[in-house]
Amino acid sequence: MLADRVLAYQPPAEGERRSRSGILIPATAQVSRRLAWAEVVGVGPHVRSIKVGDKVLFNPEDRYEVEVQGDEYVILRERDIHAVASERIDGGTGLYL
Repeated sequence: MLADRVLAYQPPAEGERRSRSGILIPATAQVSRRLAWAEVVGVGPHVRSIKVGDKVLFNPEDRYEVEVQGDEYVILRERDIHAVASERIDGGTGLYL
């Protein structure tokens, strides 16, 4: 990776899903303005606050897709990442922003 670019793996979209209220949402439904999570697998030399293995939150419209050895990855700029998830320091469960 060059400059401030981040290479991340976004797991393939699941099929149908249910909302918290129990409404079935089909896989073909596009939800606009929804942020997505991905796991960082590579960072450029000018990336300061993100490391390999971090989970990052980004806007799916601000990305470039690339296929490497049959797997699909996304390339993001560091400035396009909205948050980095980290585990609780005291060893509890869950992710915290």
